[in-house]
Amino acid sequence: MTLNALQCCVRITIMPVQCSNCAQRRAVLKRPKTAHSLCKDCFFWAFEEEIHQTIMSAGLFNRGETVAIGASGGKDSTVLAHVMKLLNERYGYGLNLLLLSVDEGITGYRDDSLETVKRNQQQYELPLKIVSYEELYGWTMDAIVKQVGLKNNCTFCGVFRRQALDRGAMMLKVDKICTGHNADDVAETVLMNVLRGDIARLRRCTSISTASEGEGAIPRCKPLKYAYEKEIVLYAYFKKLDYFSTECIYSPNAYRGHARAFLKDLESIRPSSIIDVIHSGETLSVKDGVKMPVQGTCSRCGYISSQALCKSCVLLEGLNRGLPKLGIGKHHRLHGKILSREPLTEQEEKKLKAVDF
Repeated sequence: MTLNALQCCVRITIMPVQCSNCAQRRAVLKRPKTAHSLCKDCFFWAFEEEIHQTIMSAGLFNRGETVAIGASGGKDSTVLAHVMKLLNERYGYGLNLLLLSVDEGITGYRDDSLETVKRNQQQYELPLKIVSYEELYGWTMDAIVKQVGLKNNCTFCGVFRRQALDRGAMMLKVDKICTGHNADDVAETVLMNVLRGDIARLRRCTSISTASEGEGAIPRCKPLKYAYEKEIVLYAYFKKLDYFSTECIYSPNAYRGHARAFLKDLESIRPSSIIDVIHSGETLSVKDGVKMPVQGTCSRCGYISSQALCKSCVLLEGLNRGLPKLGIGKHHRLHGKILSREPLTEQEEKKLKAVDF
């Protein structure tokens, strides 16, 4: 390459790129999702309009509904709260929005993130309700981790958190819950369920809205289902939104982390991998005759369950009996004893204690 040619390449490289949409302002980013170079205003509009189209095409809400936004203080829930309030006003959805947070009881993490949620409440002028593991279950995650360690602690937290969100929503008498699950989250869940061979959850995990599956159950929806995590971060950054970015101190060993790392490797090779995985999950069909779990209600707490006892009650029983492994794995044969509060035999306790945590 000649010196003149090299100089020409350098000049082309450093020349400002114009927004591919308006062609009037300088582009500040290249969208990971579409590879379009956009200025801030055009990116904001494109991002918000895509979420609006997702909401409208899926018919997520009806005028007059009260909707609880699951708020953790993180980037996803903060962007969700901001965009839901904005679109509700821009398009006149007629929704009554409020924030719902769960305090798992993780010192140095959740207590700090809830301070962000409280600031968001003031910034967006939305009511806020906080429910805690301690008041609902008599346990905090700090106390649970002391008993079970770090290997399967996310199992307890995930089960308890889902039920806590529903219980909080029931207290508020809301019509729907919307969560900040993004495209990356959905694709990770598809991969996890494939690896586990969990056909029942694999069929449900890509649904943008889950209908009420039991008496008192509140439908959930994911307005950010097709929004890439990278774009959510860019939106929050350029909008200067107030969010909490520290990762949970108990999550480094979570199974989801392995699916996330694999998905990021795929995305680096093929940017459309995230949406491709989601579409694969959406188009999954199960042949006739395959027996699927039937949703019923827990005999103890009345929550949705395909067994006599829901996972939350089994986990809680194990903690209260000093046998946390009771809720890890399949111990359905012990549900009768749990319901009747019978003590386990010495042999049963020995087997539980021998389970690899």
